[in-house]
Formats: sequence, structure tokens, C-alpha cells
Amino acid sequence: MKKILLALACIFTLCTAAFAKNDTYIYDYWGEYEKSPDAYRVAGVVYADNLGLSDKFKTAANMFCLDDSVFVCDTGNNRILELKYTEKKTLELVRIIDHFNSNGQVDETLNGPSDIFINKDRTIFIADTNNGRVLKLDNDLNFIYALTEPDDPTYEKGKEFLPQKVVADSKGRAYVLSKNVNKGFLKYEYDGTFTGFFGASTVIYNAMQMFWKKFATRAQREQMENFVPTEYSNCYMDSEGFIYATTKSFDEWDLLSDKAKPIRRLNALGNDILVKNGEYLPVGDLQWGNAGGIKDPAKFVDVTVLENNVYMCLDETHGRVFAYNNQGQLLFAFGGKGNINGYFRQPASIDHLGKDIFVLDSVNGSITIFTPTNFGSLIYGATEDFAVGKYDDSADKWSQVLEINGNYDLAYVGLGKSALRQNKYGEAMQYFKTKRSHKNYSKAYMYYRKEWIEAHIGIIFAIVLVAIIVPFLVKHIKRFVRELNSL
Repeated sequence: MKKILLALACIFTLCTAAFAKNDTYIYDYWGEYEKSPDAYRVAGVVYADNLGLSDKFKTAANMFCLDDSVFVCDTGNNRILELKYTEKKTLELVRIIDHFNSNGQVDETLNGPSDIFINKDRTIFIADTNNGRVLKLDNDLNFIYALTEPDDPTYEKGKEFLPQKVVADSKGRAYVLSKNVNKGFLKYEYDGTFTGFFGASTVIYNAMQMFWKKFATRAQREQMENFVPTEYSNCYMDSEGFIYATTKSFDEWDLLSDKAKPIRRLNALGNDILVKNGEYLPVGDLQWGNAGGIKDPAKFVDVTVLENNVYMCLDETHGRVFAYNNQGQLLFAFGGKGNINGYFRQPASIDHLGKDIFVLDSVNGSITIFTPTNFGSLIYGATEDFAVGKYDDSADKWSQVLEINGNYDLAYVGLGKSALRQNKYGEAMQYFKTKRSHKNYSKAYMYYRKEWIEAHIGIIFAIVLVAIIVPFLVKHIKRFVRELNSL
């Protein structure tokens, strides 16, 4: 009997794990958590032994994807793995990058590589952290030059130079994030020359500390926290050359007032131009309690940007992925902390090929591969069709989204926008009204009012004319009658 009960318990546990993945959710107009059909499903989970490697991933720090290749920084093992993404939705080992050719004669090794970036010309940038340099190599791993600690008055000396993240633009200019440097990115020209800092984070002041600092002694002031810009935690360069940057250092209550700015899009001047037209800011979860002993808000450890300008932020606090469109509206969120497929123990990096995404777990030593479900594909398709002017197709896909999830707010807004672009203003107003999209409703109403006035302008003028002429005629008729009566 005990064996039977044990078997039933095992079956129940397996079934629970199998059906527990439906964790996708959104937030409604009121900011309330609302479950949603899955936008992504797990296509597979890859470990080191699946790649034929004897050593497990050790504190793997970052990933980079290009074409059909996935590069993994296996930092603790002092190597970078180049993997091929196959049509079967799995990964195969291509080569191990643990050394490079210096002047064609000497092989030098890597020491704690924490990031890699491959430019379109196949030149390779590697943040060789513990060697205090960023390497630039060709595709055959031949040394081109190294980016080292700047010899510049603007750079603060006395701290170990530990580059951790690197991206580069199409001209070969490199942008480096280094540990303990809070002035933003270190910018290097195509020839390796340091030219200054880029995108420094704005200082967030604590009003209470500033008040007490005025009355403190010198010794007390020295012990107080300095007001310095925060460091970025990761970065990604999109197809237009803008840098998306994440930061994890902020006061949690600054999130909802837009002071924290945990995700930013930096233009050529280093200014944040991230669009935020959603009902709520792109900060991850809108509420955070103490569930499972985790009480902090989302802290984005990485970001990736799809070709349709949907950006996905990886939250290391709760192990979740948050997807936002180019207006800063939440499309969906999924994931969590745990040991079953689709969950993570310590998510470290996220990247994509096409619409498939990869999440690196530094503790589990795994890469989880996600592919869009039909629901997720419809959301993407509706967004993309609208962007290229296919409003009928976009509306059709949004209608299919509503058939799957009738509470998906953005589908109503999408249908309203499609109707608006097709000059169906009354219909657009109804969609916007349904989901309380006030700005869009006002815009649709303005066009509706203009259209109505143009359609009834003749009647309006006739009414105005009658309103002016009739009193005039009545007045003169009455006067004429009085004159006749006085005769």
C-alpha cells in the first residue's frame, strides 16, 4: 500500500511540474496582476554535458547571439563557448575560445572573461576582466589591439581596471562598462583611443541625508554615503545603434516616480530617450511583497532588443522576463525562481535569435531556450503589421488575441489604433473606452468631432443662418404689424 501511495505521489509531483509553467501574466488598467496564456514555451534546456563538455559551466556571466551562433562567457572556467543554434531548437558546440594568437607567435589565455561582442565584420571584443583589458580580435582569434586603463585626467586612478561589459557600433567604436566606474561607459574610438565617458547616470539625491549633512561634523560627513552616479549592470546595442542599459542600484520607492530608471535607451549624446507611454513605467513588477522570502522589486541584470523593437528585461530578483513594446507597454511577463524548466536559480543573461530567446543561469549552469507560442506570435504579428501600415491584418491578429485572452488590454488598444488609422473614429472610441485609454480616446474623439462637423457643415450653417434671420424677420414683421395697426 505504501508503494502505491508513493507512486501516486510521484505521479502527482511530475504532473504538477508539467503543468506549472503557465505562469505568464500582465497588469490591467488598475495595476492588478492578471494571468495570461503563455507567450513563450520552453523548447529545451542545455547543460555543459549536452555539449560534450566534461566541465560544467562555472559562474557563467554573459551571452551574445549573432546569426545562428550563441557565445557563452563561461567565466569561472576562463573560456568562451561558441555554439550553433540548430533547426531542432538545440545547441551544438563549435569551438572553445580560451586563448588567442598574439602577433602570430604566442598564444595568450583568457582570465575571467565576462562578456563578448561580435561586430558585423566578425571582429570580436572580449572583456578579459581579470587581465584588466578588452581584447579586439579577428574571427580567427588573431590579436588586433587591447583596450586598457585610460591614461586621462578624467579617469580616477587607484582602482583596479576590471572591464565587465562591452558593445561596439558599426564604426568599431567600443563602449565599456568597468567595475567601480560610475561615470557611465568608457568610450574608445575605432583605433583604441580613449575619448571620454558616455551616458553617465544622473545622481539621485536623498533629501534626508542632505539635510543632516548640513549639520554634521567633518568626520560624520566623511562616514556618510557619497552622492555619486550609479553604475550600469549591463548593456545591449540595438539595430539602430542605440544603447540599452540596465541598472540595479536605486531606492525601491524611486521606481514608481521614474527617478530610478532601471532601463534606459541612450542616444548619441548619452541622453535617455526611452519612450514611456504605458499606463505604468517599465520597471518590472508593480507590487512586491515577501513571497517565498523574496521582498525586493525587480532588478534588471540584462536586456535584449528584438528586431521589432520589443525589448526584454531579465529580472534577477524573481527570475522573470519582462517584455515591453517600443512605447514602454508591458506585453507579458513570465518565469520565476525554481528548479523546473522555465524557471531559474540565478538568471545572469538574456539574448535572442529571431524571436527565440535564450536565458543563461549562472548557478544551474544552463541555457534555457524559449520559442513563441501561437499567442505570443499573434501579439508580435499584430504589432509588426501595424508598424508597416497593414492595419487590417493587425486588427485581425488582435481579434485572435482577444479570442484567446479576452482581458488582454493591449488588444483593445491595438484594435482602436487600427480603426483610428483607417478613419473609423467612432469604432476606435469604443475600443479605447472599453480599456480606459484616455489619451487615445481623446485623440479619436477629436478626429470624430472634426469628421462630424465636416459632414454636417451645411446643416450647421443652415441652422446658424436660420437662428440669425428668423429673429430679424420676426422683429421687422412685428414692427410692420404695429405700424399697420396705428393707421
